Amino acid sequence: MFDSPDFDLASYAGFDTAAYVRHTYNSWDDAGWRSLLVQRFDHASEAEHLPLPAASDLHLVLCVAGNADMGLHTGGKPVRRRWVPGHLELMVPGRAASLSYRATSRLSTVQVHIPSPAVQRVTEALGGREPDFEALSAALTAGDPVVEQLLRSLPGAGGAGDLYAESAAAFLATHLLTHGGNERLPGPEHAAVRAGVAIMRERLAEPLTLAAIAAEVHLSVYHFVRVFREATGRTPHRYLTRLRIERAQRLLSTSSLSVEQIAGRCGFASPGALSSAFLRQTGVRPSAYRKN
Repeated sequence: MFDSPDFDLASYAGFDTAAYVRHTYNSWDDAGWRSLLVQRFDHASEAEHLPLPAASDLHLVLCVAGNADMGLHTGGKPVRRRWVPGHLELMVPGRAASLSYRATSRLSTVQVHIPSPAVQRVTEALGGREPDFEALSAALTAGDPVVEQLLRSLPGAGGAGDLYAESAAAFLATHLLTHGGNERLPGPEHAAVRAGVAIMRERLAEPLTLAAIAAEVHLSVYHFVRVFREATGRTPHRYLTRLRIERAQRLLSTSSLSVEQIAGRCGFASPGALSSAFLRQTGVRPSAYRKN
């Protein structure tokens, strides 16, 4: 593998990946790309505290095969997620983390590194506002069909030259910083709201309560509801329900999961609860939505 001054590879010096993953594709070696690093991995069946060094690159991870219970540790309480095909992660630049997981079937990922200079160029073109990478990361875990399809296709584009890689890097950065920024909420007063939205996105499948979310963002329930409604125009309950229905819509459109399975993955207690909420928000039942 050759070096490139645009990538923050020094953070990975001495990092032994062989114990955890097996490379099946590397765009630097296999395609000669210099503007975008695309890798495909087969993972060990389990890992305890797999270290992820802090790097300035924008690091995207897409699960393409397998099923794993994952714990992401970034210094505080670990975030629990289930990785299944289509699950996306964005590692917050400059933040070290570690993963603990156990896979129930062969786990494979496609991982893309967008160099920080490319992200900075897009940031400046969009007006220079510093990206809220935590908000972008939380938004991406809810799914993004555009990012998912592009990441799936990149390992098969090795016949294209580096102009293709440079264009893909610019497109990904632009898409993330524009679409992912739609729900960023302004001002320090709404930091608790941003944190609440991140909790909702990360734990859609869990039986979240208003009291639990308010406690995690260190506000009383009354105060949290007030500032949340002021910032978003919705109550926390309506906002959470909308997020769950949006995820259900994506799963109905892009997977063969049953309505019962989708209900569980979207935080509904039963298929009937999903169907009723889905009808109220979209005007049709999940089965009709899938058929159409």
